[in-house]
Amino acid sequence: MTDPTQKSRTQFNKLQKRLRHYVGDAIADYNMIEEGDKVMVCLSGGKDSYTMLDILLNLQKTAPVNFELIAVNLDQKQPGFPEHVLPEYLSSIGVPYHIIEKDTYSVVKRVIPEGATTCGLCSRLRRGTLYGYAEANGITKIALGHHRDDILETFFLNIFYGGKLKAMPPKLLSDDKKNIVIRPLAYCREKDIEGFSTFRNYPIIPCNLCGSQENLQRKAMKVMLKVWDKQFPGRLETIFTSLQNVAPSQLADTQLFDFPGLALARELQPTAQGITITEGLEVLAQ
Repeated sequence: MTDPTQKSRTQFNKLQKRLRHYVGDAIADYNMIEEGDKVMVCLSGGKDSYTMLDILLNLQKTAPVNFELIAVNLDQKQPGFPEHVLPEYLSSIGVPYHIIEKDTYSVVKRVIPEGATTCGLCSRLRRGTLYGYAEANGITKIALGHHRDDILETFFLNIFYGGKLKAMPPKLLSDDKKNIVIRPLAYCREKDIEGFSTFRNYPIIPCNLCGSQENLQRKAMKVMLKVWDKQFPGRLETIFTSLQNVAPSQLADTQLFDFPGLALARELQPTAQGITITEGLEVLAQ
């Protein structure tokens, strides 16, 4: 008879190995972390950021480059926020950390009407604060805990509600060109992260302390993707792969591809000898 403890340990090892593999591949594919980097791991207290920190700490031990990790949490002064949880956890595992205290909660509540979703403004204020800290403290990379499912949800949100073909890139230069954002979990599935988090028994801090309504549009995307994943195994993997295989000439964005200039491009098409058709005709005429 199989020992339940041994079985659980085996399942955990498989999950950890899979997540390490996905994170390692993402880091390598997008050159996310380089020699001497000081990586700020944004820790919210949720399963995703805990897992990201855990895997990065694990990879740090065997990585071919040397890099520094610092866990940073933004205490937004939400009522009921358990301020002791993250410092106690991070101290227990010996990770350098910093808690930024900034009352963005009051700002959001003052600006957003009662009952409306506060996530948008809250996210912008949080991002601005973290960017400012990174710039002031020599941070070279800012690591966020978005995973593959987040990226796909954002992709369909932009299609269905925003009229744009975009998602969350695994690596991003901020609008002010001062910060590089990385998403090491970009290849990881949420269900793997949930399983890993359960094994690790992280001290999870709920994200509903502000009383904000859940983003119903994102919730609808999450449900849609879960249904697809159950009914059509492999579909989500294929969709994510499509984000890495973009053919601009097969879309319709005139800013991305020179459709008006196709006639000229045809005239200038190189021949097998490396000269244009026009040049070839000139040669023949001589």
